[in-house]
Amino acid sequence: MEEAEPSASAGANKVTFKLEAFEGPLDLLLHLIEKNEVDIYDIPIRMITDQYMEYLDLFQELELDLTSEFLVMAATLLSIKSKMLLPKPPVIEMEWEDGMEDPDLDPRTELVRQLMEYKKYKEIADHLREKELERSHIFTREPVDLSPYAREVQSNPVEGLLPRDLLIAFHRALKKMANRQAVARIRRDEISVKERIGQVLRQLKREGGRVLFSRLLEDGFSREEVVTTFLALLELMKMKQIVCFQHRLFEDIVIEAREDERAVVSESDVTDY
Repeated sequence: MEEAEPSASAGANKVTFKLEAFEGPLDLLLHLIEKNEVDIYDIPIRMITDQYMEYLDLFQELELDLTSEFLVMAATLLSIKSKMLLPKPPVIEMEWEDGMEDPDLDPRTELVRQLMEYKKYKEIADHLREKELERSHIFTREPVDLSPYAREVQSNPVEGLLPRDLLIAFHRALKKMANRQAVARIRRDEISVKERIGQVLRQLKREGGRVLFSRLLEDGFSREEVVTTFLALLELMKMKQIVCFQHRLFEDIVIEAREDERAVVSESDVTDY
């Protein structure tokens, strides 16, 4: 139902109407009570009834549809108004049975109860409407799996060990150290560049003046022996006793005595290092 309040504009024979929605007759009654600033527990039923009937007349003039509940409330108000206008009968003490009406009971009591109940639910509905409006301003997204970004927890290497276990391991380590009484000195056999040059010259003679670099390195050669072999080859190339070449990239190095020097290659020609 719509509320219509007539207001005349200045200087013109024109009437404008402000329409507001009413959920029902109780909503209209609450509006009239708040508008007149009266106590809901002491409703001036004559004034409220007259204003309520004026609204119904206005609704009919505007050809607004009136539901049956508005008409029922109008009948209820007129009934309460008539009861309050009638003189009160003399007080007679008697027991009231179920279904009988107490004449001392205020005829507005049931209406006040309905208004208070309606007002409570209306306030709850307004509160829920405000919460709905606040929630409509919040945007959410679907939950995302964040496990790939979780910090990896490293396992404790001594988890489950007690101080007693560490003490036992420490005693075992001490026992092993006590058994290590024998001390051995290892002397590394070293070969000089001069000696390695002599070995290379002798191997060249045995193999007809040509040998592969891989054949100069025996199984089990240490890093020092490999380096010494390289230095020996460089020294022989410096002395122009040998030439080194490869047929293709990354193939084995071919070491060949110079043809004009094969007969004169001698270990005695090597400079002592």
